[in-house]
Amino acid sequence: MTLFPTAPPAAEAVTLAEAKVHLRVDGNDEDALISQLITVAREHVERETGLVLISHPFRLCLDGWPADGVIRIGRGPVRAVTGVTVYDGEGHPTAVSLADHLLDGEARPARLWLRDPPAPGRVLNGIEIDFVAGFGPSGADVPDTLKRAMLLHVAAMFSLRGSIPVAAQPAAVPPGYERLIAPFCRRGL
Repeated sequence: MTLFPTAPPAAEAVTLAEAKVHLRVDGNDEDALISQLITVAREHVERETGLVLISHPFRLCLDGWPADGVIRIGRGPVRAVTGVTVYDGEGHPTAVSLADHLLDGEARPARLWLRDPPAPGRVLNGIEIDFVAGFGPSGADVPDTLKRAMLLHVAAMFSLRGSIPVAAQPAAVPPGYERLIAPFCRRGL
């Protein structure tokens, strides 16, 4: 199973203006750095929680259909399935009808069921599922608790800006961060 974004989000969950207010930064000298730290903070929240904050497209590649017929999608919430393609043994694509599909996009993991999908002929990644995941197109759609966690994280990274390069972030996770994101994390036994 391979899962990857096919395009980046069009916005960030926290705006530059929101971050600057939180950091109490007035000038524009640090705007590029703060914008990079916002992206790092969003990506960290997404890795820790398995959630997608801002809606954007993804592709899930499978070698074969699950035995129970239910495809589990590890990133969510899934807003829509935009296409399913199955490749035959020669690499020719066939679009699968989405007319009778069932999607539980809010489940963790999200679940997709398709009626009578064709068997893939390609051994590796013979099935491609394109979908859109995220809370919505802007930060207004993201739960405030996750935005607060991001702002705390941006502030912690900003405080280390002279000693830790952006490429090495996140170097610090602030106190209280784990408690803020905990309700959104999936924990296994």
